[in-house]
Amino acid sequence: MPTFEGLPGAVAVSHLRVYDWPTADGLRGGTPHLHLTCSEGYVVVGGTGSVQTLTASGFRQTPLAPGALVWFTPGTIHRLVSEDGLRIVVLMENSGLPEAGDAVLTLPPRHLADPDAYRAAVVLPVDGSEEEQERAARARRDLAVEGFLALRRATEAGDPEPLAEFHRAAAALVRPRTEDWRGRWQKGAAAASEVTGGQLDALARGDSGYLAGACVHAEQPSAYGKFGMCGRLDVYRG
Repeated sequence: MPTFEGLPGAVAVSHLRVYDWPTADGLRGGTPHLHLTCSEGYVVVGGTGSVQTLTASGFRQTPLAPGALVWFTPGTIHRLVSEDGLRIVVLMENSGLPEAGDAVLTLPPRHLADPDAYRAAVVLPVDGSEEEQERAARARRDLAVEGFLALRRATEAGDPEPLAEFHRAAAALVRPRTEDWRGRWQKGAAAASEVTGGQLDALARGDSGYLAGACVHAEQPSAYGKFGMCGRLDVYRG
């Protein structure tokens, strides 16, 4: 019987130190964005801050301090705010798909209509120096904050159309990638669920043979301090 050897439920884990760069509205933090197919969770391990969220139901700000556990479903625009060295263990659905493309930043509409314009605004220079990567990460963060604040103002004023238009634009941007994402899902979360079903079938038959294939995995981060959407990331391959 096959064994699923990825992280439980095919989640991905990273350690995040939220950016403390100041923004136009006087706060410090990361890049507002949403995910289209993945839920995401935070376990706060240090510092304080909050996560601002925007959905069709409105704006919300959730305080974050050590021990807090917060998660949200696809379509939730989220913006991390650091008040004092906020550090988070991030749990990402579907084998880390959020960090592999399932994210659209809340850029102003002029950047969303054309995939090339969007890509030019969000890409980081892979071979650039750390200073060049930081400048690019800050520039895209500032653009996303600009767009987020406009969406928040419209939603709080009772106008749902700008948020709905952003949802449509986000879906259009990622549509060409969905088949690649399907493959990741099939090898990850879907496979993990199928394996569990097989184990339950075996137990129902009184068959414990699959337990002999038990294994243990351990890893150190495969990259440290990577520039992410919300902060500096230590990432794991698993």
